Amino acid sequence: MSPLYDQISENRNRTLILIVVFVALLAGLGWVYGEYTGIGISASIAAVGIALLMTLFSYYAGDSLALWTSGAQGPIKKEDAPNLYRMIENLSIAAGLPMPKVYMIADGAINAFATGRDPAHASVAVTTGAIEKLEKVELEGVLAHELSHVKNYDIRYMLLVAVLVGALVMLASWMRRAFFWGGGKRRDNENNNGNAIILVVGIAFAILAPLFAQLIKLAISRQREYLADASGALLSRYPEGLARALEKIQQDKDPLDHANEATAHLYFANPFGDIRSKLTALFSTHPPINERVARLRGMTTPEA
Repeated sequence: MSPLYDQISENRNRTLILIVVFVALLAGLGWVYGEYTGIGISASIAAVGIALLMTLFSYYAGDSLALWTSGAQGPIKKEDAPNLYRMIENLSIAAGLPMPKVYMIADGAINAFATGRDPAHASVAVTTGAIEKLEKVELEGVLAHELSHVKNYDIRYMLLVAVLVGALVMLASWMRRAFFWGGGKRRDNENNNGNAIILVVGIAFAILAPLFAQLIKLAISRQREYLADASGALLSRYPEGLARALEKIQQDKDPLDHANEATAHLYFANPFGDIRSKLTALFSTHPPINERVARLRGMTTPEA
């Protein structure tokens, strides 16, 4: 069995590798576009800048929007839900985090999510279904998972990914327009062969890059879920509680009423249901529950 620290290190390394691949893809697309149009790296810089400006709004206001669209009520006080509040408070102390704001979602589905740009501005929202249907150790595992997202700065990671995706999609769009309008810099006969090669490579990049970008984005999201599972198991010191919570979610037939594509990646489990096909799993924000459970049950907690 793999120790928890090995799982955590492995998941972090995989995230970094995926981001490096993302940057390489963006650099390659930018180089082809610059070569074809003759403007060098200016387009790449402009695309990154525009994507950054567009993403900053969601960075600072995204938590409020996520809570509003989910129907979360709060922030609640300790007297409103003493057991839930105390559980989050104790886990926050154990994780070395400030106490987040606590919200409740009046929904029978078992789910939860954390949001906020950093630990000082974090919020945790929990459905009433999770509170009512999960045992204490199971709910504690779910909350430990969500607080791990906060501690691991996953909102910032996904901000970086959103900037990269936005820049790459814009570059691909500009490149397709340049090809359509014939914006190549080389028109003389001696460079026709080189221009043709760049054209073919560029068309392939322009068409496939946005798809690859989305696949890498989703892969990073899944790796952050695995990391939060491992970190949450370390925080709660009981991986089995988290595994049992996942199994209950898999068996639960109560759908999440306020699920939407924009916030699906935030939730503890995919609000649209578990993905079991390997092909469709590539397009999911969450790993299959069976794989998450298997990894959790293959972990060993370090001695206290």
